[in-house]
Amino acid sequence: MVTRSSMPDFEEYIQEIACLWETHWLTNMGEKHQRFESDLKQYLHVDNVALFTNGHNALECVIEAMGLKGKVITTPYTFASTTHAIVRKGLTPVFADISPETYTIDPSKIESLIDDETCAILPVHVYGNLCDVDEIQRIADKHGLKVIYDAAHAFGVMRDEKSAACFGDASMFSFHATKVFNTIEGGAVCFSDPDLLELLNQWKNFGITDTESVEYVGGNAKMNEFCASMGICNLRHVDEEMMKRQKVVERYREHLSGHEGIKLCAEQPGVKPNYAYFPVVFTEEFGATRDQVYEALMRKNIHPRKYFYPLVSDFECYRDVFSSDKTPVAKYVSDRVLTLPLYADLSLDVVDDICRIVLTCVQKADTL
Repeated sequence: MVTRSSMPDFEEYIQEIACLWETHWLTNMGEKHQRFESDLKQYLHVDNVALFTNGHNALECVIEAMGLKGKVITTPYTFASTTHAIVRKGLTPVFADISPETYTIDPSKIESLIDDETCAILPVHVYGNLCDVDEIQRIADKHGLKVIYDAAHAFGVMRDEKSAACFGDASMFSFHATKVFNTIEGGAVCFSDPDLLELLNQWKNFGITDTESVEYVGGNAKMNEFCASMGICNLRHVDEEMMKRQKVVERYREHLSGHEGIKLCAEQPGVKPNYAYFPVVFTEEFGATRDQVYEALMRKNIHPRKYFYPLVSDFECYRDVFSSDKTPVAKYVSDRVLTLPLYADLSLDVVDDICRIVLTCVQKADTL
């Protein structure tokens, strides 16, 4: 499979959750929730964290808590959740094109899209590649805009010893089972304004502000104690897991670097990566299409992923409103990208086999 969930030792998890049979406190910000929140603050080097059932609810709640209205500049090269959260909260997404090197939002495309209705920029750290956070912040400060990062792919990423969680007004993390770090299901928001904490906790708990008062039309997005316990356990091992993933990435690079028509993401200066995904873009010079490579791997029971394809702007629910022609770089990459299997325990022998299949696709395409 393209990924496999990291899990702690079975006995470690059982030991972590054993006390729940004594307390019977299974949700509503219990002991494990509070412990996990504290552990995250320390690991991510932040002062403010709020936990959620998943990253999508976290993103919706921070949009609500900030009281945003109007237009939000974002990227079409992302998972559905990013745009859906904007639209579901009654705001209008405005798509900027991406950098051809990092696949993150291109800051040079942002400013021309800002108008009187623009309230925020919602960039996405893609595959663990960080956005140009300095330039995005400069633009936001100039125009008085909020910056909320979709950091679902960036857990554990550092730039110049600074955590990805520290950039912008807020950063949303996903702890879904497929991520580098998971809580089975879960998410979090890290944020700079401490006044947001109470609001976020109220929004994720139906808008309840005290035992007899409900001031907001909130939802139910509270992380339960079992997921928090998984987070506590997995956090102990996440650095080791990333080191294992690094070895897989290095093996891929050893085989695939330097081949005509294969484009790999360059390492970002000053950035400590998390090795979240291994995207490969197959250009025309390769001699076989992305889809041909995909089918060749699938025939061998290897399951890569066309990630992100299609662009959000080409989704059935958005294609009548947006045109992917306006973001040609994103469209080009989306039509050619394939993320190869990557997880901590992936055998290097399997990586060798995957690369052999990929490279032999050219020979097979030549015979067609």
